[in-house]
Amino acid sequence: MTDLPAQRMLLVHAHPDDESIGQGATMAKYAAEGRGVTLVTCTAGEMGEVLVPDLEHLAFEREGGLGEHRREEIAEAMAALGVTDHRWLGGFGRYHDSGMAWHEDGHAVAGEFVPENGFWHADLTEAATHLVEIIREVRPQVLVTYDEFGGYGHPDHIQAHRVAMYGALLAAVPSYRRDLGEAWDIPKIYWGTMSESRMRQGLRALRDAGDTTTFEGMDPDGPLPRIVSKDEDLDACVDGGEHVEQKMAALRAHATQITVDGPFFALSNNLGNSVWGLEFFRLAKGHRGPVGADGLETDLFAGL
Repeated sequence: MTDLPAQRMLLVHAHPDDESIGQGATMAKYAAEGRGVTLVTCTAGEMGEVLVPDLEHLAFEREGGLGEHRREEIAEAMAALGVTDHRWLGGFGRYHDSGMAWHEDGHAVAGEFVPENGFWHADLTEAATHLVEIIREVRPQVLVTYDEFGGYGHPDHIQAHRVAMYGALLAAVPSYRRDLGEAWDIPKIYWGTMSESRMRQGLRALRDAGDTTTFEGMDPDGPLPRIVSKDEDLDACVDGGEHVEQKMAALRAHATQITVDGPFFALSNNLGNSVWGLEFFRLAKGHRGPVGADGLETDLFAGL
């Protein structure tokens, strides 16, 4: 264990690109500081939308092959972030992207068709046990994943939350699967989120600039999706402002999923790239460490 970095963070995400959107700046910051950053991706995102016209044939409903392509995209994204430890839960291709549909209320739900071996239908104990092996090897002090709603309801995000939380629990039980290594209890678990006040600020700037199509239907003063948290529910904010360009490069690497004229880049153009350097978290397990002037932890390892 002596060759492990002193501080180690494990992130569990559903598809390639989720990590760069949610915690790309934090990952780049910690990697640059020499802290251990391990990313576990649960599926290859085979059911994702293809935004590059020349690659539309890779779509699941056409020729297929998007997962293999996104495997290359996430490798490029990790290189941009400086992250060298990326794993696929159970190995590449073990779990298939489940797809999704949109509920009339505006959030994602499971679709009527879930592909064979879809992650949504994965055996929870089996999937969590794959994670147990990684947890006991890496021995992270911090775990980052989604909340119980998966941010916006995507079935694979919800399943990733379940696998992460159950995997963390099982990994701490000394008598559970001794063959997978010595038990490890992760001290702090966070759920990634977005700040309500900053989201409203961003929406207001877009609307004031005459942009009515980005995040269409969202009112700066109206209800916001569940991926956004009230500021009083936030526990930590990591400022990765010095690494925003790395995060943007990682987002661009996921070209089949994210377009440079999409909402994320539109917000950046209106508010400045620094807006994407601040990443917010809710503490799901553990105790808050020292906080900054705004009452939030500035480091996920605070207090450890």
